[in-house]
Amino acid sequence: MVEDEAIIRECNTLALSGAGYRVHAVGEALAGWKALQARSFDILITDNRMPGELSGTDLILKVRTARMNLPVILASGSIVPDLVAANSPLQPVTPLPKPFTAGQLLVLVAKVLRAANRSRAGRGDSARTAGESCLHWGLNE
Repeated sequence: MVEDEAIIRECNTLALSGAGYRVHAVGEALAGWKALQARSFDILITDNRMPGELSGTDLILKVRTARMNLPVILASGSIVPDLVAANSPLQPVTPLPKPFTAGQLLVLVAKVLRAANRSRAGRGDSARTAGESCLHWGLNE
């Protein structure tokens, strides 16, 4: 989870960990990029507008350029979903417009992870079966 606002980062972390996910949360995109290079994650949740040299969309472009097979949720008040859908270098990305509730976040995370697991199972590149739960969380902002 990449989120510069501490209260949002903490609330999202509590909601996700309460639902059984392991969460690695950071406060800026460069720290998120470093974490993604150092460890494996099942999903990336990132805000767009953050202090520092990278925005959330910059982070997503780095992930796509590095060919990391990682589902992404762009949780932001500054991105219009139609704009995200039209920006092919960012794809695939699932927009989550702010403000959102913890329930909306949890429903979307479960949906995105289920779709990613089905995709991986179809390609044979994951030891997970479609029925197994994903308990490792990525970045959110």
